[in-house]
Parts: sequence; C-alpha cells; structure tokens
Amino acid sequence: MPASYKKKLIEVAIPLEAINAASAREKSIRHGHPSTLHLWWARRPLAACRAVLFAQLVDDPSSRVDELLADKKLRARAEAELPKRVKAWEESKAAAKGAAASAPKPTLEDVIVEIERKRLFDIIEELVKWENSTNEEVLERARAEIRRSCGGELPPVYDPFSGGGSIPLEAQRLGLPAYGSDLNPVAVMIGKAMIEIPPKFKDMPPSTPASRSGRSTATPKGWPRM
Repeated sequence: MPASYKKKLIEVAIPLEAINAASAREKSIRHGHPSTLHLWWARRPLAACRAVLFAQLVDDPSSRVDELLADKKLRARAEAELPKRVKAWEESKAAAKGAAASAPKPTLEDVIVEIERKRLFDIIEELVKWENSTNEEVLERARAEIRRSCGGELPPVYDPFSGGGSIPLEAQRLGLPAYGSDLNPVAVMIGKAMIEIPPKFKDMPPSTPASRSGRSTATPKGWPRM
C-alpha cells in the first residue's frame, strides 16, 4: 500500500511578509550579490529562492500530527495554550456572523500544529535575512529540517530554466546538490561562474596577489562558501 501523501509547508502557509521584506531589501545590496556579476534581466531574489526551496522540501506539521503529539514538551505547551484558543474562539463566535460564526472549535491537534508551524516560520524568517546568508548556524538549522522531511538526505535540485542562477545558487547554499540548464548562452555562462566553477576550488587556499601580501581574501559576504 503506498504511503499517504504528506503536504509540504509551501502548500499550506509561508511567512510572506518577512520574505517580501528581505527580497525588497536585496535591491539595495551590491557587495557580494550575484547582481554585481551580471545584471540578469529577470533575476529572482535570493531570499525568496531560499525560502521557497526550504518550504517545498519541508513537511507541513499537519502531516505529522502523531509525531508532534508524542513530544511531551510540545504537547504540554499545546495543552497550556488550548484553553486560551478556545476562549478566543468562543468570544469570536459570539460576535461573528455568517461563515465566521461557523468556524470549528480549536483542538489540541490544531494548536500543536500551529506551534510547530510557527517554529518553522521562525527558521525561514532568519534564513531570508541577508546577514544570515553565510551564517552556518542558521543554514544548518534549515538543513536539519530538510533532512528530517527527506529521509535523512539533502535531495538534489534541478532548475531547467536557470536564467541568472538564483535557484541553483541558493540550493547550493542549503547544501543541496544543485543542477541548472538554460538555452541562453549568457545564462549558461553565469551559471558556470556561480554554480559550476566555485565548487572545484572548495577548501583550496587562495592564490591571488592579495593573499600573498597578507590582505583579506575572504569570500564576499552573501556568497555561498562551497
């Protein structure tokens, strides 16, 4: 018998306000941003790509209610929160009309799912910040959630119309094996410069004149450390 389908987070809800704010902020960032490599005409915001990749790989909490209920600390937190939710529902129901008046009464399962979904939202809200684009602690928390939902593995990502390379770049940042293709030769060149060539020099010492003179040769802020 085939396993039951598990909804992904992106199918239910994502913190759009935080994602939109981080995406809008990117327009004013130049140092370390791929837009300084080439002003691709339809570049996707890196923050949005990171968030979408995470949300389409991580299971929505509604797909693992039994697992959440088995967590004693999480269950106790939900049990403490449930009376407040029920009281708010009763007050809202008394004042509402029409469809709002027929809203279902909150259950323990509803509350525990909401708590866990908020935790995942918090990860996304940290993940989309430009300052955290090379923060290994934040990135590793995201990777841990992806592994949990993908059988302990970080699955490969393929973008058949990769354009400016934002999606494969952010997939690499999350530790996912990334592949991209495009018919436009400019897009192919951008992809090679951002996605294909850097991993070949992973963990190799710098060899530029600046490195030999002792000046800083750190990876530009915001660029994945391959």
